[in-house]
Amino acid sequence: MAKQPPKAKALKLLAQDAEDLEVVAAALQDAVLKIGDITWEAKARRLTLQVNRYRWGAEEPERVRAAIQVGSVLGVQARRLRRGASEAVVEMLTLAFEPGEAPGGRLVFRFAGDADLAAEVECIDLVLADISDPWAAKSEPRHED
Repeated sequence: MAKQPPKAKALKLLAQDAEDLEVVAAALQDAVLKIGDITWEAKARRLTLQVNRYRWGAEEPERVRAAIQVGSVLGVQARRLRRGASEAVVEMLTLAFEPGEAPGGRLVFRFAGDADLAAEVECIDLVLADISDPWAAKSEPRHED
C-alpha cells in the first residue's frame, strides 16, 4: 500500500490585539467567499464569515474551508457588497484594524473591487479556524505590481 502524505495541520488563530490581527490578515490574503457566507447576528453581537482560504506555503496550490468569527460586534456596515447577491463571489485582500476609543475600533475586511465590510467592535475578539481538509487549487493567486 502506498504511503499517504501527512495530513495538513488545521490552522487555528486567535486575535486579541492589532499585532495578532496582522497574522490573521496574512493567513486570509486571497481568501474567496460568497456574500451569502457572511452572517451578522445582532443579538449575539457576532459576525461570521466562511471562506475558502488559500494556503500560502503549501507544497502545491491548495485551499481550505475556514471560518472567521468576530465577537463583541456593535454594528456592521458593508460597502459595495449587495446582500441580495448571495451567490456573488468576492476576493479578500486584507483585514485591518482602525483604532477608536480603546480598546475598541473598526475591523475592516477589504475586498477586490473596492468593497469592504466594517465591524465596529468593543475590542478585538476574532478567531480564524480551518474547518475542512485542503483541496487542490486551480492556480496560485497573482497580484499586479
